[in-house]
Amino acid sequence: MLFRYSRWDGSQQLADLDADDLLAAMSDDLMSDGDLWNALRRMFQRGLQNPQGPQVPGLQNLLDRLRKRRQEQLDRYDLGSALEDIKKKLDEVVRTERAGIEDQVKDPGDRAKKLEPLDQLPPDPAGRIKQLQDYNFTDPEAERLFQELMKSLQQQMLQPFMQGMKQSLQNMSADDLKRMREMMRDLNQMLRQRAEGDEPDFDAFKAKWGQNFPGVESLDELLEQLGRQAGQLQSLLDSMSPGQRRQLHEMMSSLFMKDERLEAEMAQLAMHLDQLGLTEEFRRRYDFRGDDDVTMREAMKLMDELQQMEELERQLRRVQSPDDLDKVDPVDVQKLLGDESAQDLERLKELAKKLEEAGYLERKGDRLELTARAIRKLGDKALKDIFAHLKRDRFGRHAVERRGAGGDPTDEAKRYEFGDPFLLDLKKTLMNAVERNGAGTPVRLSPDDFEVIRTELSTQASTVVMLDMSRSMINNGYFLPAKKVALALTALIRGQFPRDSLYILGFSLYARQF
Repeated sequence: MLFRYSRWDGSQQLADLDADDLLAAMSDDLMSDGDLWNALRRMFQRGLQNPQGPQVPGLQNLLDRLRKRRQEQLDRYDLGSALEDIKKKLDEVVRTERAGIEDQVKDPGDRAKKLEPLDQLPPDPAGRIKQLQDYNFTDPEAERLFQELMKSLQQQMLQPFMQGMKQSLQNMSADDLKRMREMMRDLNQMLRQRAEGDEPDFDAFKAKWGQNFPGVESLDELLEQLGRQAGQLQSLLDSMSPGQRRQLHEMMSSLFMKDERLEAEMAQLAMHLDQLGLTEEFRRRYDFRGDDDVTMREAMKLMDELQQMEELERQLRRVQSPDDLDKVDPVDVQKLLGDESAQDLERLKELAKKLEEAGYLERKGDRLELTARAIRKLGDKALKDIFAHLKRDRFGRHAVERRGAGGDPTDEAKRYEFGDPFLLDLKKTLMNAVERNGAGTPVRLSPDDFEVIRTELSTQASTVVMLDMSRSMINNGYFLPAKKVALALTALIRGQFPRDSLYILGFSLYARQF
């Protein structure tokens, strides 16, 4: 048989943690304060060492990865480049229009008159958009580029409010804008009713506009979705410099200058969300320090990703018990941190289940409690830990010649005496009869022929463990080792000498029995 050995590279499959490993990992915490929930919470937070392999990451490790991922994004991108991208696209529109005028308008006077509005365009994107909306294009390609840019920007500005309308926003027409204005009006009416203490008719709104908000089943869910999306836009604004923020505000106003009613409904919706505190709940300021350029669409997507990271961090920090782990969305963990982190989360979810399946934990209502089996296992662990640190010394086998009743059988036999346990040694009894009477049948027995098996002398003892509970024991760090010794001695006596009596007394100012 051939065996090959190689250096560990992380790809090999190792034996997973079993229930004994998990209980051993919690043993010190359990003996420190006796609180199972705190011990489980600390194990989930810190993770634990696999005796057969590397460390099993805990929730703190996932939080560290999340913070690192977020900082990588902040150190990578330049948020102000979103406005520069819009400016570049507007420059392309102007260049295309200039080339078209130069090519199509032959008369120098007419050409100069056509070029004059382009020469007078302001340098900022908002000002250019505002003037180009009233400009009569000469070149069809330039007009197409500008309309595409406008439609794209309108979609991105409206998307935070209308997440479910992505498909309908792709080819937004005048009728689409009209329907959106009507929908915003209905939505604002519901929010006014909610603010006045009335109960809006959400079912009627859903019947009319529900296709634009898939998965939303109540007004509260709709408000949370709108607040989250509005928070993304506000986070984008807050994360820009004051000058960039002003330009983006002006550009947003110029995008809908031809539909003032839609702009008014949008402003009213933003006001309602702000009054309800929904925008503020999801509003954050991010300190971007990178150099990579982003488009406006990518900037909004980046805000969404950072917002999801914030929500995942809140979920991880709220974990206080095994049941809370089920409230952490594994899809978000996989999307934001990768497959390995999602697998680590699933392993953490299995920890408490393994302890229950092994009979170490039992549910009593909504709580988990240690079973008697787990307590015995902790005692065995404490006993093992103590003897693992003992130095090698003389052999500890003490020869005792006494024999008695009530103990375990030995390999020796003796003549039966009145009062002995009748553990008959049949072979020696028959041989005694044959030696006395000689060969032949039947073999006749007499009382002197009987021999019985000797038993060990079995005695009982009472042991009292005195546990010092004074403050100095705690301050000097002696109390946990003392509890370990008491638990180990308990395991030893109850395991090896079950008939003995064991008493544990704690004493400081007063003494009391546990």
